[in-house]
Amino acid sequence: MSTQKPERAKMNQPCAACRTLRRRCSDNCLLAPYFLIEEIDKFACVHKLFGAKNVIKMLQRLEETKREDAVNSMAYEARMRLRDPVYGSTGIIFNLQKHILELGKELELTRAQVVESQEQRDELLRLLMDDHNLRPFSSIGDTTLDYDFLQTDNMVGYDLLNFH
Repeated sequence: MSTQKPERAKMNQPCAACRTLRRRCSDNCLLAPYFLIEEIDKFACVHKLFGAKNVIKMLQRLEETKREDAVNSMAYEARMRLRDPVYGSTGIIFNLQKHILELGKELELTRAQVVESQEQRDELLRLLMDDHNLRPFSSIGDTTLDYDFLQTDNMVGYDLLNFH
């Protein structure tokens, strides 16, 4: 995050917090660097959830370098509470974790299908080699094998196994 405070566009213009609270915005307003007039909705959400006095108290307790992150966190939580009043950002995190677990299970199933397909391919190649007394290939699972043996006179049409 940036450690520089954003400056107000016009010095006579109040910050979003002071405008919402209908008070005069002083030069040493604690909320002005974090709630610009263009972000009036941001402060409205934070004010609705936390209250202006609590926001000021929280910011006063923090080092100046950590205040911007705290305001961003409060704004994020306030927006999430508007979307989901019961769980807020926790509900979204829970849903994302659940989705990750589901995708992990799907990935494991896909990996199992790949292994099964490779085993079927290897079994088919083994059967083809046994049936036609062909030379063995270097290793199972090697997809860069030499399949020239499939071009013999007695195996025309078996070139469907081209895995190059």
